[in-house]
Amino acid sequence: MYVVESKGGAIGCMLLALLFLGTWPAVLTLLERRGRLPQHTYLDYSITNFLAAVIIALTFGEIGKGTHDAPNFLAQLAQDNWPSVMYAMAGGVVLSLGNLSTQYAFALVGLSVTEVITASITVVIGTTLNYFLDDKINKAEILFPGVACFLVAVCLGSAVHSSNTSDNRAKLQEFSNDHKSATDQDSLKEGNIDKTKDVESGSNSSEKLIAGTAVFLIDLEKRRFLGKAL
Repeated sequence: MYVVESKGGAIGCMLLALLFLGTWPAVLTLLERRGRLPQHTYLDYSITNFLAAVIIALTFGEIGKGTHDAPNFLAQLAQDNWPSVMYAMAGGVVLSLGNLSTQYAFALVGLSVTEVITASITVVIGTTLNYFLDDKINKAEILFPGVACFLVAVCLGSAVHSSNTSDNRAKLQEFSNDHKSATDQDSLKEGNIDKTKDVESGSNSSEKLIAGTAVFLIDLEKRRFLGKAL
């Protein structure tokens, strides 16, 4: 089994992991905004995740000669270690439920708020549990001030969501009050918006919608999964 033993290699793997962890939520959010159902996206995600796990296990898990402390993947399958297998399966179930819930959170409250809150809660719960499971070997006076910072991030993320919701509601209300004429109402009807184009696909500046405006929000909701469902 291939094991990263150098400090530089470990840092490189960490940076690569952070890149991927920051990319996949944005991709899934983009799919939802273009009308794809979260459950369909998660089905693709689950199949890809399973195939990637099998490929990695049969490649990196079989590189080199296995040792007693680091046996190869196939050697571990033959070991009588069912308690660890059950723990891993239980963790996979919980992780899958969390990822599925996160996709709906992306659709309901947005990417920036969801990522801040979920990542912060993960750090708070994980750090606290590991501290007690490791028999308190880490220094609490150093560890928990950092945890407190993540709690602050949770509160700030909730405040941002509340502020964004109020701002969008005010924009839509103002837009509704300022566009009462029949001409303006007809321009917002279902058939007058070119659904074959997304926000970035206009051929000139007049066809592009300005992000954050009331018209942009209305057009976005008509293309999103939630907008169609409601």
